[in-house]
Amino acid sequence: MRALLSFFTVFPVRAVSLEAAARNAYLLPLVGLFTGAAGVVLIPLSYALPPGVVATLALGTIVLAAGLHHTDGVLDVGDALMVRGEPERRLAVLKDARVGVGGLGALFVVYAPALAALTALVAASPARAALALLAAEVSARSAMLLLLAFGKPAEAGSSSEPFVRSLKGWHRAVGTALALVGPLILLLPLGGPAMLAALSAPLMAVVVLRVSRRAFGGIGGDAAGATGEAARAVLLVILSGTV
Repeated sequence: MRALLSFFTVFPVRAVSLEAAARNAYLLPLVGLFTGAAGVVLIPLSYALPPGVVATLALGTIVLAAGLHHTDGVLDVGDALMVRGEPERRLAVLKDARVGVGGLGALFVVYAPALAALTALVAASPARAALALLAAEVSARSAMLLLLAFGKPAEAGSSSEPFVRSLKGWHRAVGTALALVGPLILLLPLGGPAMLAALSAPLMAVVVLRVSRRAFGGIGGDAAGATGEAARAVLLVILSGTV
């Protein structure tokens, strides 16, 4: 876990190499417990502040806990998907540091519904919102793991390559089990309809695998990050419909 926290969060953990983090990628869903907790501790502020303010602070804290790396993936993928032509052209846009309208649009589509859903959850029940946020973070990392476990890097040297290589054999089996069961366990206290939200991680992974294959010829670090952010939003939106 230390290696994963060092690579996937800004928590004060001793830095490790990319390869060290990749070797432990099968535990990636558990990272969501730590990033989720960073936002959950702010939910009790809803007894003194408006739900929208608390939801914004909690979601912002979670995004910052990941060092905005996955948010950068949303921006890059959004810009790249706006490009027409061969996958090579889109891959070039993924590496471009400039931000276009596609990236800005992707940010809105991913984070606006998540924030609105979390606001509704906080207003209805702070305790339910806290559990939902924790489950959403585990689901986000679960979707990322499933993408890496079953995807193929779009190009040699991609930051996703060591993770894809590591997630074979029993590492893939354990990681997949964690990705499928982890969100479900956290959603159990919320009741039957809410438990269906656990499907958001595998469904999002399947969607992104297909889109990435057609648009980029495979997956990459940006696609993995964007997958997690989108999976979080989908789970929160689903849960907001159960309050």
